[in-house]
Amino acid sequence: MAVNIPESPLPRVVIVGAGFAGLSLARSISDKLFQVVLLDKFNYHQFQPLFYQVATAGLEPSAISFPLRKIFHGRKNVHVRIASMLEIQPEENTILTSLGALHYDYLVLAHGADTNYFGKENIRKHAMPMKSVAEALALRNKLLENFEKALTLTDPQEREALLNVVVVGAGPTGVEVSGTLAEMKKTVLPKDYPELNFQAMQIYLIEASPKVLGPMSEQASGKAKEFLEQLGVVVMTNTQVSDYDGKVVQLGNGQQLPTNTLVWAAGVRANPSKGLPASANLPNGRITVNEFNQVLGLENIFAIGDIASMSEGKWAKGHPQVAQPAIQQGALLAKNLVRIEKKQSLKAFRYKDLGSMATIGRNLAVVDLSFYKFQGFFAWLVWMFVHLMSILGVKNRLLIFINWCWNYVTYDQSLRLIMKPEEKDPPASS
Repeated sequence: MAVNIPESPLPRVVIVGAGFAGLSLARSISDKLFQVVLLDKFNYHQFQPLFYQVATAGLEPSAISFPLRKIFHGRKNVHVRIASMLEIQPEENTILTSLGALHYDYLVLAHGADTNYFGKENIRKHAMPMKSVAEALALRNKLLENFEKALTLTDPQEREALLNVVVVGAGPTGVEVSGTLAEMKKTVLPKDYPELNFQAMQIYLIEASPKVLGPMSEQASGKAKEFLEQLGVVVMTNTQVSDYDGKVVQLGNGQQLPTNTLVWAAGVRANPSKGLPASANLPNGRITVNEFNQVLGLENIFAIGDIASMSEGKWAKGHPQVAQPAIQQGALLAKNLVRIEKKQSLKAFRYKDLGSMATIGRNLAVVDLSFYKFQGFFAWLVWMFVHLMSILGVKNRLLIFINWCWNYVTYDQSLRLIMKPEEKDPPASS
């Protein structure tokens, strides 16, 4: 069975993944020169940098999600299909998907990365990841359900485990989740649950490396750690998590942390790409590409974004798996595909590092630019502006801005709702 796509005389570009990289390419490419088929598991684009705000009840899921079909209104040669890629068949210029086979002239792999559990099966079973809107919403449900359940218990140790939160991985996601939870502990949760003693609640941030926000400057890392500790987060660097059974976190140093909630933000692994030559796949799942984002040995197959590993200057092991390299690679590839069709030489990719930033809490953020590094209130304003302008859609920007203003003035998020399907009653026995 083949995927139903209208026939076209134009060369077909199949893009797998509608994250930052795939969407950048799809929006930049000319549908007058190419037929574009965009595949994704979801029918919407997800703004990953704000997942943590959905998880901590600061934003509703729809505010950071944007329907793919709406993005391409009026572009008749762009076709969106909700499907997963199963296998690539380079010899036939075909991919096998959950909807059937799909022919391509050019294939662009942009299906990103997923949570990396580093082979720890118990952690995979019991930890809460945050790589999609659905996972962020599941974490929000888990946190709120724990507080509700804690109200029903009298045993202080059982209550402690329900209140405690352990966050593993001190990158931007881990830092932002920890900081937001610490602020909720002080300003929001005591009003919602006056019967609970939130002085007993501990928020732990565990990092295996020597510092938080490892890729950022020493100045930003040190200030972020200082901000977190001011908020009451217990920061533990040079510490590894060895196991988790759903109730107790086992640390490599023998220490145990009781908690029903382990947030795993410790790393990512590129999603698999079955069918590519073994020489193109790295142990971490990333795909080796040349300076034009072509998969080595395959001229009409490209990889961009988190899944691509291109050696360039100080990024000898690949560019950072963040939004900017993905967006820039997608935009350049759109131009290079035109050059290929016109038999022109291709332009090599050169990453323009625009800087890094992370927010820790209210009025607290760190920003590293190539020419200037700063922290505190102004950094927080810059962080908000950059993220607000990066959101797709005027309506989404307005909703987020209103939510942020309301939260800032009232010290209160208004989205503390447990949202999950109602369990059906078992059929009555005859």
